[in-house]
Amino acid sequence: MTPLELILSLSIPASSLGVVAFGVHELRRRKNKGLDGAPLTATYVNEFTALFYASKRMELDHRDTMSMMREEDSSAARPWDLTNGIVLPRRPPTQP
Repeated sequence: MTPLELILSLSIPASSLGVVAFGVHELRRRKNKGLDGAPLTATYVNEFTALFYASKRMELDHRDTMSMMREEDSSAARPWDLTNGIVLPRRPPTQP
């Protein structure tokens, strides 16, 4: 086996172990510093999967779109009634 064949045959397992090792390091660092957000290794794995599965690309695009949209509190009623043209004043909740 030539050195080139050895390097090529071990490149996929070595890169997989490298991603796992970097992921463990990154999670430990995030835990100690209290950081939030998507880990870099998760982004790498998602983009690599999106190369082979079109549905993954659509899922990632949907996530990006949803992260930019504003979230509204669906449990609270709006203070207006458009059908009757009235505005309902809100009272602050009373605390015992």
